[in-house]
Amino acid sequence: MTEHITSYYAATANPHEPWPQLAGQVECDVCIVGGGFTGLSSALYLTEAGYDVVLLEAVRVGWGATGRNGGQVVNSFSRDVDVIEARYGHDTAQALGSMIFEGADIIRQRIDQYAIDCDYRPGGIFAALNYKQVAHLHQQKALWEKYGHHSLIMLDESGIRHEIGTRRYVGGMLDPRGGHLHPLNLALGEAEAIRRHGGRIYEHSAVTHIDHGTPARVHTAQGEVRARFVIMAGNAYLGDRLEPRLSRLSMPCGSQIVATEPLSEAVARSLLPNNYCVEDCNYLLDYFRLTADRRLLFGGGVIYGARDPADIDPLILPKLYKTFPQLKGVKIDYRWSGNFLLTLSRMPQFGRLEKNVYYMQGDSGHGVTLTHLAGKLISEVMRGDAERFDAFANLPHMPFFGGRSLQVPFTAIGAVYYALRDRLG
Repeated sequence: MTEHITSYYAATANPHEPWPQLAGQVECDVCIVGGGFTGLSSALYLTEAGYDVVLLEAVRVGWGATGRNGGQVVNSFSRDVDVIEARYGHDTAQALGSMIFEGADIIRQRIDQYAIDCDYRPGGIFAALNYKQVAHLHQQKALWEKYGHHSLIMLDESGIRHEIGTRRYVGGMLDPRGGHLHPLNLALGEAEAIRRHGGRIYEHSAVTHIDHGTPARVHTAQGEVRARFVIMAGNAYLGDRLEPRLSRLSMPCGSQIVATEPLSEAVARSLLPNNYCVEDCNYLLDYFRLTADRRLLFGGGVIYGARDPADIDPLILPKLYKTFPQLKGVKIDYRWSGNFLLTLSRMPQFGRLEKNVYYMQGDSGHGVTLTHLAGKLISEVMRGDAERFDAFANLPHMPFFGGRSLQVPFTAIGAVYYALRDRLG
């Protein structure tokens, strides 16, 4: 059977008991489709509240973006509150703005509550490559302070060179409420917590189709789940056929990551003395951090349409060496790709397909934190309070122009524009 892809995360995953494949018919209150962070967070909140939950995962828990991402805990959404207010109005901005730091807080609470060993380290830096980006970070700091975040620290050119061993950046902003972690181990720890609360997880149990009704009937190759409610949480790995009403609204995109061999303590400290994670301020951004065993994990780039590149090195290594030329000659031990789900608005898509079928998708690059918030919001819906969920659900969900056949070329054209804008500063 298919296992996790070859990656640093899979190679260093905590020991865990596997979950069975669904066989036969089972019944539950809530059936969740997808064993990534969205599904796991939803299942954990619901099992804690006493719901009987079945989670179906097509491959392995954390197999998709959850177990492959950069491991950065980044606050807010892919579009910040000022953009939300300009597009959707003051009331929507206030409602969503009140939640922009909640996902990261939930992650820290889960780690503490369930003693999850996932190498969490606090602190994340937004790194500016030019002074226009520095000016934007000052605006972002003022904006986040309006919503209660008062511990942000601006870094001048000297300050950021103290934090990152490169001359690429002219300034930045340190967010002590951000951080980084081992995402697959976080997912496995959350899955174990679900098991402790009586939730049932089935791996290698891809959903083939759903018969809508009350109860809904969720079918796999070997079994069937009858559920009062269904939550669609497959994101970039849901596929096109299971639910076309969702796939037409979004586009899977690939990102690539490499991890070096373990570095000496002296070299690791020279790169990131305080072990903060970093993402730059470009539209097509790079991100990097140190792992617990002192590897540099470096990622970036976007491949529209979720194609796996034949060779990752030409996509990532030039950017890694431009940032840290002192690492030329260091061995690269791991290379992998993963898909995230992009929406046209870059805002997440929450909503209802049927009166008892919910969906949450399209985190557009902010999935580690937003998925954890999503799980809390869907649990509120199940308990009769849909106000915060509906603040997202009421956003317009715009399909890509031309549908799936044209979304890749049109989005790629847009990316060329933004890449040129990044180069020109």
